Amino acid sequence: MSDPGAMRISDAEREATVERLRVASVEGRLTLGELTERTEAAYTAVTQAELAVITSDLPGAGQAAPAPVPAPSYGPREQGPGGVRKWFVAVMSESKRRGKWRIDQGLSAVAVMGGVVLDLREAEVRTNVVDIVATAVMGEVKIIVPDGVDVELDGIAVMGEKKVKVGDAPPGPNAPLIRVKAYVLMGDVKVIGNSRTKPLKKQWAAWREQWREMRGELPGEPRGPQPWQYGSPHRDDRR
Repeated sequence: MSDPGAMRISDAEREATVERLRVASVEGRLTLGELTERTEAAYTAVTQAELAVITSDLPGAGQAAPAPVPAPSYGPREQGPGGVRKWFVAVMSESKRRGKWRIDQGLSAVAVMGGVVLDLREAEVRTNVVDIVATAVMGEVKIIVPDGVDVELDGIAVMGEKKVKVGDAPPGPNAPLIRVKAYVLMGDVKVIGNSRTKPLKKQWAAWREQWREMRGELPGEPRGPQPWQYGSPHRDDRR
């Protein structure tokens, strides 16, 4: 009898796994970076065994993937301009937010002759849209996200610059949208992906090791870019 785990999967099964990942993210079980890398891995999986590994440390592991259902809300909806916001302000100084933190409201970053850094890679995102208002006056606001998330950047720049340098997103709307409204005067507001900054030091998760074993990716063997490595092998943003 053939191994059931070696059976090839359908697009519907991939979508069901992605849905499970989305729910885990809403519940605070996955950070934004983990959600992004596992989602990409789900879309590149070929067999049922590979798909099962991606959710092996989440509730419901070992059970058959449910049928795809409409995507749930990420909890609180996006915050409007007048909603309650969390502020990060640097006046001739620096303000940085890195590591594990929770995002369940809009964010405002103000840099006046200083710098603000918001690193979202290890954040637990509880909203379907991360709404950020960034103001830079002779200063810089830097927002770091995992390559593969969708980013919208608009606003006004006068004698300054606003830019996005983030790797391509995987197919489908599978992670919260990062929406940035920038107001720049002789300064910079930039959104950059993981591949353009210092990589995070991450523990080798059990699911990644099993994934490598299934695909025959043994230590020392040459291999191409992996699903858990942030950044897209299809686009070079360094130009």
